[in-house]
Amino acid sequence: MAIGLGKIFGFEFMENFDLPYVSGSITEFWRRWHISLSTWFKEYLYIPLGGNRKGQVRTYINLLIVFFTTGLWHGASWNFIFWGAFHGFFMLIERIKLKEWLDKNKFKIINHIYTLGVVMIGWVFFRANTFADALTYIKIMFSNNLSGNFELSSIINMKLYIVLIFAIIFSGLIQSIFKKKDIFKKNLLEPAVLTILMVLCIMTLVSNTYNPFIYFRF
Repeated sequence: MAIGLGKIFGFEFMENFDLPYVSGSITEFWRRWHISLSTWFKEYLYIPLGGNRKGQVRTYINLLIVFFTTGLWHGASWNFIFWGAFHGFFMLIERIKLKEWLDKNKFKIINHIYTLGVVMIGWVFFRANTFADALTYIKIMFSNNLSGNFELSSIINMKLYIVLIFAIIFSGLIQSIFKKKDIFKKNLLEPAVLTILMVLCIMTLVSNTYNPFIYFRF
């Protein structure tokens, strides 16, 4: 949205997300996710702290500080702090040894499952209203107990199934296939698909009674 609005007014903004959900590690995920924010923390916090130039222990500490601060940047609550530290922990173990194993692993689907598992669990803490709510959601995610106020039928319907199917298809799979073949730009398929998606998004926003700006929460 920011890139598109910028082009309307004659500004060129960098691409901020590069198909992050196709990542095979948390390290790769953060190279693809919120690139401008990651670059800012790298240049103005990680490198001034010493980066990876002062030994392994100091590098690990710097990584944890950066991700702790990343969580705090999103909001002064335990949810965001834990979310940042959670990602920092996996960045740490990947740097110690896990990344080397992931790179050598021939079954890349395992890498994707691991990455998406970490990211999705992290999003629960990012989105939940309180830390206690996040733990409740996590407990439900890994159990068959759907009693209480959390009924599966109340949040899953046909509309959600359709949205999930399109979300999976367009979360990187289609883009990575057609990007190599450059089919979209040659036959104007990309503009047509994007126009349809824009219209559907506008219709969804208009149909909702209230849709607050997401950064009002931060």
